[in-house]
Amino acid sequence: MYQFIARRLLSTIPVLAIVAVLVFMLLRLTPGDPAAILAGDAASTEQIEGIRKTLGLDQPLPVQFGIWLGQMLQGDLGESYYYKVRVTELIGQRLEPTLSLAALTIVIAILVAVPLGVVAAWRFGGWFDRALMGFSVFGFSVPVFVVGYLLVWLVSLKLGWFPVQGYKPMDDGFGPFLYHLVLPSITLSVIYIALLARVTRASVLEALGEDYIRTARAKGLTESRVLISHALANAAVPIVTIIGIGIALLIGGVVVTESVYAIPGLGRLTVDAVLSRDFPTIQGVILFFSLVYVVVNLLVDLSYVILDPRIRY
Repeated sequence: MYQFIARRLLSTIPVLAIVAVLVFMLLRLTPGDPAAILAGDAASTEQIEGIRKTLGLDQPLPVQFGIWLGQMLQGDLGESYYYKVRVTELIGQRLEPTLSLAALTIVIAILVAVPLGVVAAWRFGGWFDRALMGFSVFGFSVPVFVVGYLLVWLVSLKLGWFPVQGYKPMDDGFGPFLYHLVLPSITLSVIYIALLARVTRASVLEALGEDYIRTARAKGLTESRVLISHALANAAVPIVTIIGIGIALLIGGVVVTESVYAIPGLGRLTVDAVLSRDFPTIQGVILFFSLVYVVVNLLVDLSYVILDPRIRY
């Protein structure tokens, strides 16, 4: 077990290295000059060149990469061109809204999708099963920002149940914090619920056809116990796998959702950094997201040992 964990942790190094190189090169090769954006439209060529020299953008690409890599190995992701503060400090400031949004989204998705998938498998071929499959197609087909604007129009503007935009930190009280976070979490959870419910249905449906299910029913166990203790328990591994894979959907969805609801998290920071060509901030946030995704998948792999005793590392 410990050797497996050590190998997986070591394997994150080349993954993050490849991500770092790709992000660095893509940012430098795409059109747009950070110095020109910072200088403004009325700036002269000399002023722009002075800013480029101050930021180190006049150096050859290998030199720029070497400087950035050396700083990164020391835990320093550089200084933001736009905000004029360290990128690590920026990430720390924006971390709470993003983590809160992602955590509540995952909780909502699991509490809604897993029961829906189990019931759909139990009532296979019925109206509920067909309705869930239709919702899954809708969840995958409609972009997150469209769902967000529809919910804002209906729930916020028409019904007045939740605020249109904004975020309240935990320090302002749990009630206001949750009140401002529910609607964005529901928006982000739609695609996650569609994915998780479909996989849960397929996994539980497969488990219901096994011999041990017939044996459990023959023993006189209640249908709810058969579904939860036997079918769902044996279908847990693929469900947990999809929960881990769904983190990638959350990372992409957070960027859009935070922009729609004006939440000052890492997603909104990424959008602002891209618009201002803030290279250090973009690189730092993408590396952070990559590290989170790798760690989550490691935790998912380790959970297999608990969910299925036959699995050993």
